[in-house]
Amino acid sequence: MLVEFKVVNYRSIREEQCLSFVASGDKWLEGTHCVATGKTAVPKLLRSAVIYGANASGKTNLIFALMTMQQLVLNSTRLLEPQFREQYTPFLLDVDSRHQATQFEITILLDGVRYQYGFAHDAERVRGEWLLVYQSNKAQRWFEYHYNPETGKNDWEPFSVHFKGEKKGQREIWKANTGTRALFLTQAAQSNSRQLQPLFNWFANDLIVLPARSEFNLIPTLLRLEDPHYKEWVLRLMNAADIHISDIKVEKRKSQQIEFKFEPGKLPELRTFDGDLPDVEFCHKTSDGMEQWFDRRYESYGTLRLLGYAAPLLDAIENGKLIVVDEFDTSLHPSLTRYVLRMLHKPHLSQNGAQLWMTTHDTSLLDPELLRRDQVWFVEKKKDQSTELYGLTEFSPRKDEAIERGYLQGRYGAIPFLSEFLFWGG
Repeated sequence: MLVEFKVVNYRSIREEQCLSFVASGDKWLEGTHCVATGKTAVPKLLRSAVIYGANASGKTNLIFALMTMQQLVLNSTRLLEPQFREQYTPFLLDVDSRHQATQFEITILLDGVRYQYGFAHDAERVRGEWLLVYQSNKAQRWFEYHYNPETGKNDWEPFSVHFKGEKKGQREIWKANTGTRALFLTQAAQSNSRQLQPLFNWFANDLIVLPARSEFNLIPTLLRLEDPHYKEWVLRLMNAADIHISDIKVEKRKSQQIEFKFEPGKLPELRTFDGDLPDVEFCHKTSDGMEQWFDRRYESYGTLRLLGYAAPLLDAIENGKLIVVDEFDTSLHPSLTRYVLRMLHKPHLSQNGAQLWMTTHDTSLLDPELLRRDQVWFVEKKKDQSTELYGLTEFSPRKDEAIERGYLQGRYGAIPFLSEFLFWGG
Protein backbone atom coordinates (compact mmCIF):
# COMPACT_ATOMS: atom_id res chain seq x y z
CA MET A 1 0.00 0.00 0.00
CA LEU A 2 1.09 3.56 -0.67
CA VAL A 3 2.22 5.43 2.43
CA GLU A 4 3.43 8.64 0.80
CA PHE A 5 4.87 10.06 -2.40
CA LYS A 6 7.30 13.01 -2.56
CA VAL A 7 8.59 14.96 -5.55
CA VAL A 8 10.97 17.92 -5.97
CA ASN A 9 11.71 20.07 -9.06
CA TYR A 10 9.41 18.47 -11.60
CA ARG A 11 7.44 20.50 -14.17
CA SER A 12 5.39 23.04 -12.17
CA ILE A 13 6.62 21.56 -8.87
CA ARG A 14 9.59 23.46 -7.44
CA GLU A 15 9.85 22.70 -3.72
CA GLU A 16 9.15 19.29 -2.18
CA GLN A 17 5.49 18.27 -2.29
CA CYS A 18 4.20 15.23 -0.38
CA LEU A 19 0.95 13.33 -0.81
CA SER A 20 0.35 11.17 2.26
CA PHE A 21 -2.04 8.25 2.71
CA VAL A 22 -1.30 8.07 6.43
CA ALA A 23 -4.59 8.42 8.31
CA SER A 24 -4.98 10.96 11.07
CA GLY A 25 -6.20 10.07 14.53
CA ASP A 26 -9.77 10.94 13.53
CA LYS A 27 -12.13 8.03 14.31
CA TRP A 28 -14.74 9.15 11.76
CA LEU A 29 -15.38 6.38 9.18
CA GLU A 30 -12.25 4.66 10.45
CA GLY A 31 -13.66 1.15 10.05
CA THR A 32 -14.41 1.57 6.35
CA HIS A 33 -12.05 4.24 5.01
CA CYS A 34 -8.85 3.09 6.73
CA VAL A 35 -6.76 -0.07 6.74
CA ALA A 36 -5.00 -1.11 9.94
CA THR A 37 -1.36 -1.98 9.26
CA GLY A 38 -0.22 -3.31 12.63
CA LYS A 39 2.76 -0.93 12.41
CA THR A 40 3.26 1.65 15.16
CA ALA A 41 4.91 4.15 12.77
CA VAL A 42 1.96 4.07 10.33
CA PRO A 43 -0.92 2.40 12.20
CA LYS A 44 -3.60 3.24 9.61
CA LEU A 45 -3.53 3.96 5.89
CA LEU A 46 -6.29 5.57 3.86
CA ARG A 47 -8.07 3.72 1.08
CA SER A 48 -8.38 6.83 -1.10
CA ALA A 49 -7.25 10.41 -1.60
CA VAL A 50 -8.98 13.05 -3.72
CA ILE A 51 -7.17 16.13 -5.07
CA TYR A 52 -8.88 19.38 -6.07
CA GLY A 53 -7.48 22.46 -7.76
CA ALA A 54 -7.93 24.94 -10.57
CA ASN A 55 -6.98 24.11 -14.13
CA ALA A 56 -3.18 24.26 -14.71
CA SER A 57 -2.50 24.25 -10.97
CA GLY A 58 -0.40 21.06 -11.07
CA LYS A 59 -2.77 18.21 -10.17
CA THR A 60 -1.82 16.30 -13.30
CA ASN A 61 1.90 17.01 -12.82
CA LEU A 62 1.81 15.13 -9.52
CA ILE A 63 0.51 12.11 -11.40
CA PHE A 64 3.01 12.59 -14.22
CA ALA A 65 5.75 12.64 -11.58
CA LEU A 66 4.63 9.24 -10.31
CA MET A 67 4.46 7.95 -13.90
CA THR A 68 7.99 9.19 -14.60
CA MET A 69 9.30 7.49 -11.48
CA GLN A 70 7.56 4.27 -12.53
CA GLN A 71 8.96 4.41 -16.06
CA LEU A 72 12.51 5.00 -14.87
CA VAL A 73 12.34 2.15 -12.36
CA LEU A 74 11.04 -0.25 -14.99
CA ASN A 75 13.14 0.86 -17.97
CA SER A 76 16.24 2.77 -16.84
CA THR A 77 18.68 0.04 -17.92
CA ARG A 78 17.48 0.13 -21.52
CA LEU A 79 16.73 3.80 -22.17
CA LEU A 80 18.81 5.44 -24.87
CA GLU A 81 20.41 8.79 -24.05
CA PRO A 82 17.72 10.90 -25.83
CA GLN A 83 14.98 8.90 -24.08
CA PHE A 84 16.60 9.44 -20.69
CA ARG A 85 16.94 13.18 -21.37
CA GLU A 86 13.22 13.40 -22.11
CA GLN A 87 12.44 12.22 -18.57
CA TYR A 88 14.09 15.32 -17.11
CA THR A 89 11.55 18.16 -16.96
CA PRO A 90 12.53 20.51 -14.10
CA PHE A 91 10.81 23.69 -12.95
CA LEU A 92 11.91 26.19 -15.60
CA LEU A 93 10.63 29.46 -14.11
CA ASP A 94 13.58 29.77 -11.76
CA VAL A 95 17.24 30.28 -12.68
CA ASP A 96 18.51 27.72 -10.17
CA SER A 97 15.83 25.03 -10.46
CA ARG A 98 16.20 24.60 -14.21
CA HIS A 99 19.70 23.17 -13.66
CA GLN A 100 19.02 21.18 -10.49
CA ALA A 101 18.10 17.51 -10.23
CA THR A 102 14.56 16.18 -10.06
CA GLN A 103 13.96 13.99 -7.04
CA PHE A 104 11.34 11.32 -6.35
CA GLU A 105 10.75 9.33 -3.18
CA ILE A 106 8.02 6.82 -2.42
CA THR A 107 7.18 4.88 0.73
CA ILE A 108 5.09 1.72 0.41
CA LEU A 109 4.05 -1.12 2.70
CA LEU A 110 4.35 -4.63 1.26
CA ASP A 111 3.57 -7.73 3.34
CA GLY A 112 4.31 -5.89 6.56
CA VAL A 113 7.64 -4.45 5.31
CA ARG A 114 7.97 -0.70 4.73
CA TYR A 115 10.16 0.41 1.80
CA GLN A 116 11.35 4.01 1.50
CA TYR A 117 12.90 4.35 -1.94
CA GLY A 118 14.03 7.36 -3.91
CA PHE A 119 16.42 8.75 -6.49
CA ALA A 120 17.52 12.01 -8.09
CA HIS A 121 18.40 12.60 -11.74
CA ASP A 122 18.99 15.28 -14.31
CA ALA A 123 19.34 15.15 -18.11
CA GLU A 124 22.81 13.59 -17.92
CA ARG A 125 22.71 10.91 -15.23
CA VAL A 126 21.27 9.51 -12.03
CA ARG A 127 22.57 11.78 -9.26
CA GLY A 128 21.69 9.62 -6.28
CA GLU A 129 19.63 6.63 -5.17
CA TRP A 130 18.69 5.17 -1.81
CA LEU A 131 16.57 2.49 -0.16
CA LEU A 132 15.61 2.25 3.51
CA VAL A 133 13.76 -0.87 4.62
CA TYR A 134 11.79 -1.16 7.85
CA GLN A 135 11.27 -4.80 8.75
CA SER A 136 10.73 -3.52 12.29
CA ASN A 137 10.63 0.06 13.58
CA LYS A 138 14.34 0.54 12.91
CA ALA A 139 15.53 1.52 9.43
CA GLN A 140 17.92 -0.69 7.48
CA ARG A 141 19.78 1.33 4.82
CA TRP A 142 20.13 -1.39 2.19
CA PHE A 143 21.96 0.85 -0.29
CA GLU A 144 22.68 4.51 -1.00
CA TYR A 145 24.98 6.45 -3.31
CA HIS A 146 25.40 10.02 -4.55
CA TYR A 147 27.32 11.33 -7.53
CA ASN A 148 30.50 13.23 -6.69
CA PRO A 149 31.19 15.85 -9.43
CA GLU A 150 34.77 16.33 -8.22
CA THR A 151 35.73 12.70 -8.81
CA GLY A 152 33.19 11.98 -11.56
CA LYS A 153 32.14 8.84 -9.66
CA ASN A 154 29.40 7.72 -7.31
CA ASP A 155 30.15 7.74 -3.58
CA TRP A 156 28.55 4.56 -2.21
CA GLU A 157 27.61 3.91 1.38
CA PRO A 158 28.44 0.36 2.56
CA PHE A 159 25.71 -2.13 1.73
CA SER A 160 23.57 -3.14 4.71
CA VAL A 161 24.26 -6.57 6.16
CA HIS A 162 20.53 -7.17 5.75
CA PHE A 163 20.81 -6.74 1.96
CA LYS A 164 22.47 -9.73 0.37
CA GLY A 165 23.11 -11.12 -3.07
CA GLU A 166 22.23 -14.71 -3.90
CA LYS A 167 25.93 -15.37 -4.53
CA LYS A 168 29.13 -14.01 -3.01
CA GLY A 169 30.15 -10.72 -4.58
CA GLN A 170 26.89 -10.38 -6.49
CA ARG A 171 26.04 -6.98 -5.00
CA GLU A 172 29.34 -5.61 -6.29
CA ILE A 173 28.60 -7.00 -9.75
CA TRP A 174 25.20 -5.29 -9.76
CA LYS A 175 26.87 -2.06 -8.68
CA ALA A 176 29.54 -2.29 -11.38
CA ASN A 177 26.92 -3.00 -14.05
CA THR A 178 24.76 0.00 -13.12
CA GLY A 179 25.35 2.61 -15.81
CA THR A 180 25.29 6.39 -15.34
CA ARG A 181 21.68 6.59 -16.59
CA ALA A 182 20.51 3.39 -14.89
CA LEU A 183 19.07 2.79 -11.45
CA PHE A 184 20.64 0.23 -9.16
CA LEU A 185 17.15 -1.04 -8.26
CA THR A 186 16.43 -1.76 -11.92
CA GLN A 187 19.78 -3.44 -12.53
CA ALA A 188 19.63 -5.63 -9.41
CA ALA A 189 15.96 -6.61 -9.80
CA GLN A 190 16.46 -7.53 -13.45
CA SER A 191 19.48 -9.56 -12.33
CA ASN A 192 17.17 -11.62 -10.10
CA SER A 193 17.71 -10.01 -6.71
CA ARG A 194 15.11 -11.82 -4.62
CA GLN A 195 15.12 -9.13 -1.92
CA LEU A 196 14.50 -6.25 -4.34
CA GLN A 197 11.96 -8.09 -6.47
CA PRO A 198 8.90 -7.17 -4.31
CA LEU A 199 9.68 -3.45 -4.60
CA PHE A 200 10.34 -3.66 -8.35
CA ASN A 201 7.20 -5.77 -8.87
CA TRP A 202 5.10 -3.16 -7.09
CA PHE A 203 6.05 -0.63 -9.78
CA ALA A 204 5.52 -3.23 -12.52
CA ASN A 205 2.27 -4.84 -11.38
CA ASP A 206 0.64 -3.05 -8.45
CA LEU A 207 0.67 0.54 -9.69
CA ILE A 208 -2.02 1.37 -12.26
CA VAL A 209 -1.98 4.92 -13.67
CA LEU A 210 -4.73 6.17 -15.98
CA PRO A 211 -3.88 9.62 -17.41
CA ALA A 212 -6.74 11.93 -18.35
CA ARG A 213 -5.82 12.36 -22.01
CA SER A 214 -4.98 8.76 -22.87
CA GLU A 215 -7.21 6.61 -25.01
CA PHE A 216 -8.71 3.75 -23.06
CA ASN A 217 -7.71 0.26 -23.99
CA LEU A 218 -10.93 -1.75 -23.86
CA ILE A 219 -9.28 -5.08 -24.64
CA PRO A 220 -8.41 -6.03 -21.00
CA THR A 221 -12.08 -5.56 -20.07
CA LEU A 222 -13.35 -7.37 -23.16
CA LEU A 223 -11.10 -10.37 -22.60
CA ARG A 224 -12.57 -10.88 -19.12
CA LEU A 225 -16.22 -10.63 -20.13
CA GLU A 226 -16.31 -14.37 -20.78
CA ASP A 227 -16.27 -14.80 -16.99
CA PRO A 228 -19.97 -14.63 -15.88
CA HIS A 229 -19.08 -13.23 -12.45
CA TYR A 230 -16.96 -10.48 -13.96
CA LYS A 231 -19.59 -9.70 -16.59
CA GLU A 232 -22.24 -9.34 -13.88
CA TRP A 233 -19.98 -6.92 -11.98
CA VAL A 234 -19.36 -4.82 -15.11
CA LEU A 235 -23.10 -4.61 -15.81
CA ARG A 236 -23.76 -3.49 -12.23
CA LEU A 237 -21.09 -0.83 -12.62
CA MET A 238 -22.54 0.39 -15.91
CA ASN A 239 -26.09 0.54 -14.60
CA ALA A 240 -24.99 2.35 -11.46
CA ALA A 241 -24.57 5.25 -13.88
CA ASP A 242 -28.16 4.78 -15.08
CA ILE A 243 -26.99 3.80 -18.57
CA HIS A 244 -29.64 1.04 -18.91
CA ILE A 245 -27.51 -1.60 -20.58
CA SER A 246 -29.07 -5.03 -20.17
CA ASP A 247 -26.25 -7.09 -21.66
CA ILE A 248 -22.79 -6.90 -23.21
CA LYS A 249 -21.21 -9.27 -25.68
CA VAL A 250 -17.83 -9.49 -27.32
CA GLU A 251 -17.55 -10.20 -31.02
CA LYS A 252 -14.36 -11.17 -32.83
CA ARG A 253 -13.96 -9.06 -35.94
CA LYS A 254 -11.54 -9.41 -38.80
CA SER A 255 -9.03 -6.60 -38.76
CA GLN A 256 -5.79 -5.82 -40.53
CA GLN A 257 -2.94 -5.75 -38.03
CA ILE A 258 0.59 -4.39 -38.30
CA GLU A 259 3.78 -6.00 -37.04
CA PHE A 260 7.31 -4.57 -37.02
CA LYS A 261 10.18 -7.02 -37.33
CA PHE A 262 13.58 -5.98 -36.01
CA GLU A 263 16.82 -7.84 -36.72
CA PRO A 264 20.33 -6.63 -35.87
CA GLY A 265 22.04 -5.00 -38.83
CA LYS A 266 18.85 -4.84 -40.92
CA LEU A 267 16.28 -2.15 -41.58
CA PRO A 268 12.96 -2.57 -39.71
CA GLU A 269 10.53 -4.69 -41.68
CA LEU A 270 6.81 -3.84 -41.76
CA ARG A 271 4.35 -6.72 -42.09
CA THR A 272 0.56 -6.57 -42.31
CA PHE A 273 -1.75 -9.52 -41.75
CA ASP A 274 -5.42 -10.25 -41.11
CA GLY A 275 -6.37 -11.17 -37.56
CA ASP A 276 -9.25 -11.24 -35.09
CA LEU A 277 -9.71 -8.40 -32.64
CA PRO A 278 -12.35 -8.35 -29.89
CA ASP A 279 -15.04 -5.70 -30.19
CA VAL A 280 -18.01 -4.95 -27.97
CA GLU A 281 -21.75 -4.63 -28.49
CA PHE A 282 -24.30 -3.30 -26.00
CA CYS A 283 -27.87 -4.48 -25.55
CA HIS A 284 -30.69 -2.06 -24.69
CA LYS A 285 -34.27 -3.21 -24.15
CA THR A 286 -37.06 -1.46 -26.03
CA SER A 287 -40.29 -0.29 -24.39
CA ASP A 288 -42.00 -3.56 -25.37
CA GLY A 289 -39.22 -5.70 -23.89
CA MET A 290 -37.42 -6.52 -27.12
CA GLU A 291 -33.61 -6.53 -27.29
CA GLN A 292 -31.74 -4.10 -29.51
CA TRP A 293 -27.97 -4.44 -29.94
CA PHE A 294 -25.65 -1.51 -30.74
CA ASP A 295 -21.95 -1.44 -31.53
CA ARG A 296 -19.60 1.05 -29.89
CA ARG A 297 -20.31 3.75 -32.48
CA TYR A 298 -23.73 4.32 -30.94
CA GLU A 299 -22.58 4.58 -27.33
CA SER A 300 -21.43 7.75 -25.61
CA TYR A 301 -17.82 8.54 -24.77
CA GLY A 302 -18.77 8.32 -21.10
CA THR A 303 -20.08 4.77 -21.52
CA LEU A 304 -16.90 3.64 -23.27
CA ARG A 305 -14.73 5.44 -20.72
CA LEU A 306 -16.54 3.68 -17.89
CA LEU A 307 -16.08 0.32 -19.62
CA GLY A 308 -12.37 1.10 -19.91
CA TYR A 309 -12.22 1.74 -16.17
CA ALA A 310 -13.84 -1.60 -15.34
CA ALA A 311 -10.83 -3.91 -15.78
CA PRO A 312 -8.25 -1.82 -13.87
CA LEU A 313 -10.77 -1.06 -11.11
CA LEU A 314 -11.61 -4.70 -10.54
CA ASP A 315 -7.94 -5.64 -10.82
CA ALA A 316 -7.08 -3.11 -8.10
CA ILE A 317 -9.91 -4.25 -5.82
CA GLU A 318 -9.23 -7.96 -6.23
CA ASN A 319 -5.45 -7.74 -5.86
CA GLY A 320 -4.91 -4.79 -3.54
CA LYS A 321 -3.32 -2.42 -6.06
CA LEU A 322 -3.02 1.35 -6.22
CA ILE A 323 -5.04 2.88 -9.05
CA VAL A 324 -4.31 6.51 -9.95
CA VAL A 325 -6.87 8.28 -12.15
CA ASP A 326 -6.54 11.81 -13.47
CA GLU A 327 -9.84 13.67 -13.91
CA PHE A 328 -11.89 10.67 -12.87
CA ASP A 329 -15.15 12.59 -13.27
CA THR A 330 -14.61 13.41 -16.97
CA SER A 331 -17.73 12.31 -18.88
CA LEU A 332 -18.99 10.48 -15.79
CA HIS A 333 -22.00 11.37 -13.66
CA PRO A 334 -21.21 12.33 -10.04
CA SER A 335 -23.32 9.46 -8.73
CA LEU A 336 -21.01 7.01 -10.47
CA THR A 337 -17.89 8.55 -8.93
CA ARG A 338 -19.55 8.21 -5.52
CA TYR A 339 -20.42 4.58 -6.32
CA VAL A 340 -16.79 3.74 -7.10
CA LEU A 341 -15.54 5.45 -3.93
CA ARG A 342 -18.07 3.59 -1.80
CA MET A 343 -16.99 0.34 -3.42
CA LEU A 344 -13.33 1.03 -2.52
CA HIS A 345 -14.39 1.86 1.03
CA LYS A 346 -16.23 -1.43 1.65
CA PRO A 347 -13.83 -3.75 3.52
CA HIS A 348 -15.71 -6.90 2.46
CA LEU A 349 -15.22 -5.95 -1.21
CA SER A 350 -11.73 -4.44 -0.97
CA GLN A 351 -10.16 -7.05 1.26
CA ASN A 352 -6.57 -6.69 0.00
CA GLY A 353 -6.01 -3.00 0.66
CA ALA A 354 -6.80 -1.45 -2.73
CA GLN A 355 -6.23 2.30 -2.90
CA LEU A 356 -7.45 5.08 -5.20
CA TRP A 357 -5.71 8.40 -5.86
CA MET A 358 -7.75 10.64 -8.11
CA THR A 359 -8.03 14.24 -9.24
CA THR A 360 -11.44 15.79 -9.83
CA HIS A 361 -13.46 18.99 -10.11
CA ASP A 362 -16.60 17.32 -8.71
CA THR A 363 -17.24 19.27 -5.52
CA SER A 364 -20.24 17.11 -4.60
CA LEU A 365 -17.73 14.54 -3.31
CA LEU A 366 -16.83 16.94 -0.48
CA ASP A 367 -19.40 15.19 1.65
CA PRO A 368 -18.46 14.13 5.22
CA GLU A 369 -20.54 10.98 4.75
CA LEU A 370 -18.40 10.02 1.75
CA LEU A 371 -14.86 11.24 2.56
CA ARG A 372 -12.88 11.82 5.73
CA ARG A 373 -11.24 15.22 6.10
CA ASP A 374 -7.74 13.69 5.77
CA GLN A 375 -8.66 12.25 2.36
CA VAL A 376 -9.14 15.67 0.76
CA TRP A 377 -6.20 17.54 -0.78
CA PHE A 378 -5.82 20.79 -2.70
CA VAL A 379 -3.32 22.05 -5.28
CA GLU A 380 -2.69 25.74 -5.87
CA LYS A 381 -0.29 27.87 -7.88
CA LYS A 382 1.88 30.17 -5.76
CA LYS A 383 3.05 33.65 -6.81
CA ASP A 384 6.19 32.21 -8.41
CA GLN A 385 3.86 29.91 -10.49
CA SER A 386 5.03 26.79 -8.68
CA THR A 387 2.65 24.12 -7.40
CA GLU A 388 1.74 23.77 -3.74
CA LEU A 389 -0.04 20.67 -2.39
CA TYR A 390 -1.76 20.79 0.98
CA GLY A 391 -4.44 18.89 2.88
CA LEU A 392 -7.84 20.01 4.11
CA THR A 393 -6.74 19.09 7.63
CA GLU A 394 -4.40 22.11 7.65
CA PHE A 395 -7.52 24.27 8.09
CA SER A 396 -8.79 22.21 11.06
CA PRO A 397 -12.38 22.16 9.72
CA ARG A 398 -15.19 21.37 12.13
CA LYS A 399 -16.86 17.99 11.79
CA ASP A 400 -20.10 19.66 10.75
CA GLU A 401 -18.43 22.19 8.43
CA ALA A 402 -19.92 22.55 4.94
CA ILE A 403 -16.74 21.64 3.06
CA GLU A 404 -18.17 21.95 -0.44
CA ARG A 405 -19.59 25.43 0.17
CA GLY A 406 -16.39 26.53 1.89
CA TYR A 407 -14.27 25.33 -1.04
CA LEU A 408 -16.43 27.09 -3.64
CA GLN A 409 -16.27 30.28 -1.56
CA GLY A 410 -12.47 30.11 -1.60
CA ARG A 411 -12.01 29.31 2.09
CA TYR A 412 -9.36 26.67 1.32
CA GLY A 413 -7.87 28.22 -1.81
CA ALA A 414 -7.16 26.05 -4.88
CA ILE A 415 -9.81 27.74 -7.03
CA PRO A 416 -9.30 29.90 -10.14
CA PHE A 417 -9.28 33.69 -9.85
CA LEU A 418 -11.67 34.84 -12.54
CA SER A 419 -11.69 38.31 -14.05
CA GLU A 420 -14.37 39.78 -16.26
CA PHE A 421 -13.75 39.11 -19.93
CA LEU A 422 -14.80 41.85 -22.32
CA PHE A 423 -14.93 41.63 -26.08
CA TRP A 424 -13.46 44.55 -27.96
CA GLY A 425 -15.94 47.33 -27.98
CA GLY A 426 -17.93 45.72 -25.13
